[in-house]
Amino acid sequence: MPLAVKAGLGSGQSFWRTKAGAGLPAATLTDGPHGVRAQADPADHAGFAESVPATCFPPAAAMAQTWDSALVERVAAAIGDEAGALGVDVVLGPGVNIKRDPRCGRNFEYFSEDPLLSGVLGSAWVRGVQSRGVGASVKHFAANNTETDRMRSDSRVEPRALREIYLRSFERVVTEAQPWTVMCSYNKINGVYASENRWLLSDVLRGEWGFAGAVISDWGAVGDRVAAVRAGLDLSMPGGDPTQDDDVVAAVESGALDPADLDDSARRVLELLARAADAQPGATVDLDAHHILARVAASRAVTLLKNDLGVLPLRRDARLAVIGTLAVCPRYQGGGSSRVNAARLDIPLDEIRARSTGEVVFTPGYDDDSPLDDALVAAAVADVAVVFLGLPDGEDAEGADRTHIDLPADQLDVLRAVTAVQPRTVAVLFHGGVVRLEEVDRLAAAVVDGALLGQGVGAAIADVLFGVVNPSGRLAETVPLRLADAPSFLNFPGEHCRVLYGEGVFVGYRGYDARAVEVTYPFGHGLSYTTFCYDEAQVHLDGDTVVVEVMVTNTGARDGREVVQLYAAKHGSVISRAPRELRGFAVVDIPAGGTRCAVIRVARREFAYWDDRVDDWVVEGGAYTLSVGASSRDIRVTTVVRLDGDLPVLEVTAMSTIAEALAHPDVGPRLMTMLQQYAPAGVEDGPAGTDALRMIASIPLGRLRLFGVSPDLLADLLRP
Repeated sequence: MPLAVKAGLGSGQSFWRTKAGAGLPAATLTDGPHGVRAQADPADHAGFAESVPATCFPPAAAMAQTWDSALVERVAAAIGDEAGALGVDVVLGPGVNIKRDPRCGRNFEYFSEDPLLSGVLGSAWVRGVQSRGVGASVKHFAANNTETDRMRSDSRVEPRALREIYLRSFERVVTEAQPWTVMCSYNKINGVYASENRWLLSDVLRGEWGFAGAVISDWGAVGDRVAAVRAGLDLSMPGGDPTQDDDVVAAVESGALDPADLDDSARRVLELLARAADAQPGATVDLDAHHILARVAASRAVTLLKNDLGVLPLRRDARLAVIGTLAVCPRYQGGGSSRVNAARLDIPLDEIRARSTGEVVFTPGYDDDSPLDDALVAAAVADVAVVFLGLPDGEDAEGADRTHIDLPADQLDVLRAVTAVQPRTVAVLFHGGVVRLEEVDRLAAAVVDGALLGQGVGAAIADVLFGVVNPSGRLAETVPLRLADAPSFLNFPGEHCRVLYGEGVFVGYRGYDARAVEVTYPFGHGLSYTTFCYDEAQVHLDGDTVVVEVMVTNTGARDGREVVQLYAAKHGSVISRAPRELRGFAVVDIPAGGTRCAVIRVARREFAYWDDRVDDWVVEGGAYTLSVGASSRDIRVTTVVRLDGDLPVLEVTAMSTIAEALAHPDVGPRLMTMLQQYAPAGVEDGPAGTDALRMIASIPLGRLRLFGVSPDLLADLLRP
């Protein structure tokens, strides 16, 4: 293949299409991930231009609240069907970046603050889409956790946090689901742009994880195409700048770029084109069936945060006062490149009226043209007031972060006034990023979190309010009392194009729990119209897998669904750890009065931490406390498992401490012999000897020369 042709394969032909090559047709890529945003080509990546109508499923923020990988896979398969029918070869999703800070404008597109939950659901999404012969593009790789100055921002992350928190979900998706493509992010990681980061794209992604697909850029992320090819990036999108191809040709001809790197890149693009060409033509899509699925997904995402006074579920004949413009103009998705042109939309007020046999009075409430008195009169004479609250359009959007997490002041004014005349008030919430709910929790008798529910929003909310659906959603991120409590508060969104990830591994609930900070609602929280009782947990080892079994009984009068969560803790650890970390979960449907066994299998590696001294995963040996419960702070039963540990052997140098040298299998005995020679008679075996070792344990070996140890003796000590 001519050099110019190989170079050309690595850049797009147009905004959404690759170039054709080797007799293979061009591939079409389009935005996701909660629906197909197919546009005419040329188009835009910011969501301004109209796209083809498609099913708008709940965005990731809501789908994560289902904790249901099987449901996520079903939804993604439907998205794959619609993509195939529209001639789309690759859907740009899922987004598995960690919700590091509540203010990130794109949090609505991401699953969770926890890498296990994000990775499990992201893998399910990839499997679902690709089961239909359409490729996925897991994004944004990596450490893209703020929208502020995202094309220049440098994420400064220490190795352990990078591996355990920010790369872990990507690793799971790549190794478990093998996506066709991975999309690199705009930002730098520790000083190097993701698109030019050979350590990230070649050493880790391909070398360690075995990724065999193509790496594509986020749209406009490549500033130096030659450096990007050298790093392992295959496809620079969008098309439109032929000088990038010329730069690659010139670099190969001058010897600045290894021809093998370009060959590898061109081969991977051709393999992507071949995959797309081999896919079967998409069948006709049943949008009615997909709308039903969107409703099911939305209803399972609804999370009941509070339910006092027996307010919910509503009686069908209850007199209702429905208040708030969001009841007729609901927020159901975020803004930016993922905005779907919804094929249809269920309106909450219409769906409430369809299920009610009683009087339903609606007032806008916080609309400027609506006097508050109307809402108060309606609320005062009603059996229950239902107040819709949420972020205004534009607050959850790509390209900009929020500066606060407060609900609009006029909405809170209405809630205060309504609850003053009607204690039986339900607050219904629409938002993509976390909002402060301390006052809402204090004022409302019941709080229903709708996140962003997609086009089935109205039916889902109405079904939960009236008990047609027993709520089973669980929070995928913590709701703090105030923004300042967030572990990342002082280091977000960064300054002068740098973001310091100063909280390390203590992201989300890990940070709140480690500091014992009170929260409004903890990670994993969610209520039901029934109750569940947990029996004693049983644990055993099955090879390298920890198996935890717990019997869960539905002690109420309604069928229900429980999300059983498993957290692990290592007390007295050699490293800094959170009090508990999610290590597994199971979604269990249990009929009223019935009992089911929740089985959670956890691979031994899930207990490992990243040891930056050896650049590898290490399992610390000893006892681990396993806590099973309904949230990170609602632990029902605990048990203990003992794991054999790994014994990483550290290289001993002159800068190694005496303690580190003593732990080495070869150097340790030699050092102990030497120390005994220098110790006074009778001291080495008594308390004084123990105290002496403790005192000198942190001294680097090379400094022993200052205490009379000869260079020859030190050299002998350090010999291989």
